[in-house]
Amino acid sequence: MDVGAIFPQTEVGADPGAVRAIGQALDELGYRHLAAYDHVLGGDTAVLGDLGGPYTIDDPFREPLTMFAYLSGCTGLAFATSILIGPQRQTALLAKQAAEVDLLCGGRLRLGLGIGWNRLEYEALGVPFEARGDILEEQVAVLRALWSERSVTFEGRFHHLRATGLAPLPVQRPIPVWIGGYAPAALRRVGRIADGWFPMVRPGGGLEKALDTIREAADAAGRDMSGFQFEGRLEYAARDKITEHARRWRAAGASHLSLNTMHAGLTTVDEHIAAFAEMAPALLS
Repeated sequence: MDVGAIFPQTEVGADPGAVRAIGQALDELGYRHLAAYDHVLGGDTAVLGDLGGPYTIDDPFREPLTMFAYLSGCTGLAFATSILIGPQRQTALLAKQAAEVDLLCGGRLRLGLGIGWNRLEYEALGVPFEARGDILEEQVAVLRALWSERSVTFEGRFHHLRATGLAPLPVQRPIPVWIGGYAPAALRRVGRIADGWFPMVRPGGGLEKALDTIREAADAAGRDMSGFQFEGRLEYAARDKITEHARRWRAAGASHLSLNTMHAGLTTVDEHIAAFAEMAPALLS
């Protein structure tokens, strides 16, 4: 099983040395990948009120692909966006940026995509919030074509490409696209088009039913799911149960695990690194 960690964005995100320190510590400890969440903008709740989600204008977020490009030069880690809000981004530019990261890290990128929850971000980025699911489905097809073909022509509802392509192409052709989410529509989307899944449910807590929904959608689309993968998340805040939780994810068939040290009362880079070190013997043995 591929075991990695989640970059603790909201708790060390403003520290200029945090990225390198955490990345190199994880690499030295034997973790195999680093995952990162994504938000371009946050909203000012003092002005806007409740935004309907967990993050605000005061929660720092490093831009994942830029961060991964930097860490590719000083670690041997693999990388995963878990997840990037794909529909907010221009698809051709996203394809180019992801291809560059994949080249820099030697073909060890998983591009996790989702539709997000923050209407404010969509408005600021000029993308219709209500169309985000449809945009993502078409976006994945365009990304895969741009990563795999020298010259792409595509005529869709949201994307219009005429004999155009990327150079250089990424190492992985195409880069694996994973999708996050737990709503029925998201699960069906995973089954139809994704290479992997970032669950927001756990073994014994909805995972099995969600996997059934994914498989049903894949069957309806005529997809072979024999190589399908998904990643479990382990919470350092529940570290007294973490070995048992890891065992349950393994038994459920998870291909990857990520340790999350956020929301556990840690306040410094050193404390997060110490938490990764504390859990390494149990998770990496």
